[in-house]
Amino acid sequence: MKLTILGCYSATPRTNTNPTSQVLEINNHTFLIDCGEGTQVELRRNKVKFVRIKHIFISHLHGDHVFGLVGLISTFRLLTREADLHIYGPKGIKEMITLQMKLADSWTNYKLIFHELTSKKSELIFEDDKVEVHTIPLIHRIYTNGFLFKEKEGERKLDMNAVLNAGIEVAYYRKLKQGFDVENKQGNLVKNKTVTKPANKPKSYAFCSDTAYNEAMLETIKDVDVLYHESTFLDKHEKLAAPTKHSTAKQAASIAKQAKANTLVLGHYSTRYNDLNEFKTEAQTIFKNVELAEDGKVFEF
Repeated sequence: MKLTILGCYSATPRTNTNPTSQVLEINNHTFLIDCGEGTQVELRRNKVKFVRIKHIFISHLHGDHVFGLVGLISTFRLLTREADLHIYGPKGIKEMITLQMKLADSWTNYKLIFHELTSKKSELIFEDDKVEVHTIPLIHRIYTNGFLFKEKEGERKLDMNAVLNAGIEVAYYRKLKQGFDVENKQGNLVKNKTVTKPANKPKSYAFCSDTAYNEAMLETIKDVDVLYHESTFLDKHEKLAAPTKHSTAKQAASIAKQAKANTLVLGHYSTRYNDLNEFKTEAQTIFKNVELAEDGKVFEF
């Protein structure tokens, strides 16, 4: 599982910082999460292949999370994209994008498929044989969702020494990986667990930005491997968090601790702060395994 931070600051873009956008690579999928201004430039800077992006997840319709989307869609068109593009986001995102395209007479030459979200409860919005994606309802000034990305249980691994010693035909290897018992060359039934090993533990990633402190999300993100949680403010500005429906670093750490997450990644910093290490220091008073998102930073989990 690989996470590339394209932008991780709140509000306005600056010459050295970008608003929210990131790429999650998980089990042969390349998911784009949020699309603030400058996203396509950062995709190029980080050498993310445009053609691999088939699903885009938008948390909410504030500009610093979505204003780069129509530009990216337009660039896909100029690059003569043919593959379908699925966009998941709040109701209204289709109108927002198609109105701009209509007025510019710039309709795509590929299929643009919108999945508009309205539920205030967690729901499954994407699933295939490898990955599933659930919404995480958040508390913000407008309708907002985070997203939980979960790998499905993979195939079991062959213990080749045990397989060969058991005298199992190659034709049965596939069934072994799928968990079945099989017969060997002598016609004896071989128990699956005696010749295979468990699959790698499925990984999971939760993206939570923007939101006020929200314990209601805990049920959805319990035991998540990696939690990205907004930390717009430091503790000294906690009084600003509630009215703006944002969180502090300590509040993000509290959620990570209660969720029993393995790793917390902080982001969505207010540009009022110059030293990001203060966020990490404050969060670590509550939860130890803390990482700082930074534009262009790549995490391998």
